[in-house]
Amino acid sequence: MSRIGQQPIQLPEKVKVTVDKGNVVTVSGPQGEVSQRLPAEMTIEVEDKDIAVKRPTDAKEHRALHGLTRSLLANMIEGVSQGFEKRLEIQGVGYRAQLEGKNLRLRVGHSHDVVVEPPEGIEFAVEENTLISVRGADKQLVGQIAAEIRAVRKVEPYKGKGIRYVGEHVRRKAGKAAKIGVA
Repeated sequence: MSRIGQQPIQLPEKVKVTVDKGNVVTVSGPQGEVSQRLPAEMTIEVEDKDIAVKRPTDAKEHRALHGLTRSLLANMIEGVSQGFEKRLEIQGVGYRAQLEGKNLRLRVGHSHDVVVEPPEGIEFAVEENTLISVRGADKQLVGQIAAEIRAVRKVEPYKGKGIRYVGEHVRRKAGKAAKIGVA
């Protein structure tokens, strides 16, 4: 039995959930609206303040989809009620970020500035020129955009310069000088 799939999802006050044909679920709330097609085999029952996900059989495939469907639905509800955020930090001399309208301009040692345009439903915030926040209601989209920003200048292992998630540990390598042994 799927332990995650069995748990009902509590609906916050200002969140509305609608299920259309083909299991297209639309969740709207104070942070925005998220819509996603969930597996058609699963049955989604919306009651007053609870949502339950049911599976047709105990087949391995349906057990796997049961927990997945419930988790996706719970993330959609959390996203429109509270929102998701990924924070990135920039390290390196002269490396910085700034907002230009909605776009994010990164100066991270390339011959040109890199401009990142946010897709619909995503917003950027910059603090202290070196801290970037990516916010939105869709968990997958927030993570994808944060990963794309990080990929602009990955952290290099010798000096630790680049863009990383806040709190991310970067394994450092010793340079050439450390390899020379004293006899």
